[in-house]
Amino acid sequence: MLIEALQSEEIETLMQLEHTLMTSPWSKEDFEYELLENPFAHIFVLKKEMEIIGYVDLWVMYEQAQIASIGIKKEEQSQGYGQKLLEFALSYARDAGVNTISLEVRKSNQKATRLYQKNGFDIQSIRRDYYQDNHEDAYLMTKEMEGKA
Repeated sequence: MLIEALQSEEIETLMQLEHTLMTSPWSKEDFEYELLENPFAHIFVLKKEMEIIGYVDLWVMYEQAQIASIGIKKEEQSQGYGQKLLEFALSYARDAGVNTISLEVRKSNQKATRLYQKNGFDIQSIRRDYYQDNHEDAYLMTKEMEGKA
């Protein structure tokens, strides 16, 4: 298992993975913007035997960070890869001097919500009608970072 920065030639592969995981997937242009133009975005991929099986898009904005997107290939879920990727993102944020990290998660995604809570995230509020595809609400979850750099 290897976690490394996304390379521009891997965008197409990442976009295909995103389309299998998300009901409102990002476009190729969205990923290109994140990788090439957004100065706050840090995209990492999780590889198993050189195949991309997961990713995280982490925005680091001074003392705050946000997990903009995170996902693990369906066939590889429930094997601890999401935990490893989340741990990596938290460590990266901590090393960058982040005090608080946040994310939004669908209210119906109980598996992900439990993973985040297990890692110290708390539900702060509900963002009503957050997701455009089905108007589902999202939990806004935050974590205060410990052991800041």
